[in-house]
Amino acid sequence: MIAEIVAVGTELLLGQITNRNAATIGAALAETGFDVHHSVIVGDNLGRLATVLTTAVARADAVIVTGGIGPTQDDLTREAICQAFDLDMKFSDEYATALRTRWESLGREMPESNYRQAEYPDGAEMLPNPKGTAPGLILVVENTPIFVLPGVPEEMAFLLRREVIPRLLAGRGEDSVVHSRVLRSWGRSEAQVGELLDDLYRGKTNPSIAFLASKGEIKVRITAKARDRQTAEAMIEPVDAEVRRRLGNSVFGRDDETVSAIIARNLVERSWTIGTAESATGGLVAAELSSLPGSSAYFRGAVVAYTPDLKDSLLGVDADAQVSEETALLMAAGARKTLSVDVAIAVVGSAGPEPLEQPVGTMIVAVATPEGEQAHTLRLPGDRERVRIYATTGALQLARLGIEGRWWAPGV
Repeated sequence: MIAEIVAVGTELLLGQITNRNAATIGAALAETGFDVHHSVIVGDNLGRLATVLTTAVARADAVIVTGGIGPTQDDLTREAICQAFDLDMKFSDEYATALRTRWESLGREMPESNYRQAEYPDGAEMLPNPKGTAPGLILVVENTPIFVLPGVPEEMAFLLRREVIPRLLAGRGEDSVVHSRVLRSWGRSEAQVGELLDDLYRGKTNPSIAFLASKGEIKVRITAKARDRQTAEAMIEPVDAEVRRRLGNSVFGRDDETVSAIIARNLVERSWTIGTAESATGGLVAAELSSLPGSSAYFRGAVVAYTPDLKDSLLGVDADAQVSEETALLMAAGARKTLSVDVAIAVVGSAGPEPLEQPVGTMIVAVATPEGEQAHTLRLPGDRERVRIYATTGALQLARLGIEGRWWAPGV
């Protein structure tokens, strides 16, 4: 079954609100084995919204609309459905009474505009929404169900799980799932990963492979469609093994397993503590290390030393020291002493926009543990913010490898 998602709201087009509802709907549909070929955003315009709806009904087996059913003048989804499919607008006295009762229970007088939420296209069924005032709707047009959900994320998600997914499953009459596993890698470019896995990408449709670059990591998503999750997992296993074989030590985790979580687990297992000495990243590495619940068990603190005099007084690094791997190693050693930690990460470099002793994008990371130390120079692309983010990822990855005793070598 092919479903289409329609998100309504000019604020989505303007970027004032991120279209998270479409992501939530898409994930829920994928989990239950429905295919989504189109996901559309349309503004608060009656004519354009009506056109989008007629197009969606013509090419999908089910349409899920989110937004545009509130009480204000720019909530036009109900009117657009009537215009698109030549339907009359009806009014539910029963729902209007329920609205008034709800407002009265709160000790408030209901605005007249809320009565718009008691309107519905002829033939539609109202879907109760205990989390808000706008009911959802379901209308079948040309054998295609159109589900209309509120734009408020909590209300949308509730009706999606309670009403939409069960009805779609009942209508399909069979069970199937689409299940994905994500392998997370670092140390190779997206192009390199793509080349190493090219035949797997081109030669397989079920399971299929896709790539995603994010914050310096390259993620490989393996997706299988099967009767149930257990079967899908079994289909994914041999592909997973082959991807790991080809990418080697580049693969460090799967699904939601972050490098920070892996570092935390390794530190706790070794009863080690960690801290940072940061210049160009300004505390971003420390922020990642301290982001997990329970991080006080292993993370002791950070020294953010931008100026040479602070590097000298807080880390024992000569104020005349250059931006170099030697300086980064001295910063890491100083952090171990100042913060009384087992492991220290140090970052120094030139994030831009103006070069600082080194070309813009040159970031130097050092890691020191009780078992050794290592420094690497990273050449990172992009503007200042991207360089800082990528450097943070690189610093965490180098620390993970150092803690594991598998010091990094490029290309391995």
